[in-house]
Amino acid sequence: MANENRFAVLIDADNISDKYIKFILDEISNEGVATYKRIYGDWTKPALGNWKNLLLEYSITPIQQYGYTTGKNATDSAMIIDAMDILYSGNVDGFCLVTSDSDFTRLASRLRESGMDVVGMGERKTPKAFIVACNKFKYLDILAKEETPVKEKEKEESIKGRLIKAKSDQVKKEKIVISLPEGFEETEEDVLKPQMTPFETIKDAVLTIIRENSDEDDWVFIGDIGNMLLKRYPDFDVRNFGFKKLTPFIRSIDCIQIKSVKHGNSMLMYVKEKENGEAKPPKKK
Repeated sequence: MANENRFAVLIDADNISDKYIKFILDEISNEGVATYKRIYGDWTKPALGNWKNLLLEYSITPIQQYGYTTGKNATDSAMIIDAMDILYSGNVDGFCLVTSDSDFTRLASRLRESGMDVVGMGERKTPKAFIVACNKFKYLDILAKEETPVKEKEKEESIKGRLIKAKSDQVKKEKIVISLPEGFEETEEDVLKPQMTPFETIKDAVLTIIRENSDEDDWVFIGDIGNMLLKRYPDFDVRNFGFKKLTPFIRSIDCIQIKSVKHGNSMLMYVKEKENGEAKPPKKK
């Protein structure tokens, strides 16, 4: 039976592009059912025009929030107040906070303290503080990039390369301005910000998990590794590294051996660490 956990999906329209809506709802459907779908912003602004066309199509409720004072983000306050009202209603099991804004870090922590499952979604520019405050975090720009045409990918990578090179060579001391393709908003600051948890860090964590949790023959169930990685690194997702499933990702680690064990009508996968390119000998009983 499908996961029936109930989620409140709250979207910061001032901070998230409308191009991600399909990925947002597809991802949360893997976690449970979106019983609340609300989006926050000042809908009198032309910048949010593209979102308006999607609200009926995806049955999302717009919450109007005027910017009362220049430089203050009233949208954040409205979204936080709604989140706490929903929390105390007792109608949900978790929250999906869609934003790249660090201002929601304390909200994510508070919801977790109340036993909620918190899924965060945003771009790679999202500050680490918000990412680690969530149970899970999904990079929307990585998910969207899987459907980006090859030529568009090459164009984006070329622009990123130019930004990094310009910074490393110190060609310019002031902010670099480059014409970007439509829908791509990478800036020099974004390129230089800490990015997602790197592969080497994940690899070291996998080896540590195996060493700490293996049975007497050094084997660990692969599903346990995936669960433990997610607890240590909320932004861990095999798709971040170009894989569709956990097993091929684990198989890509050259110092890991995998075996299959038939269990009824299904196959269970186990892993162990290799030593000097060979599987470690089993422990003596």
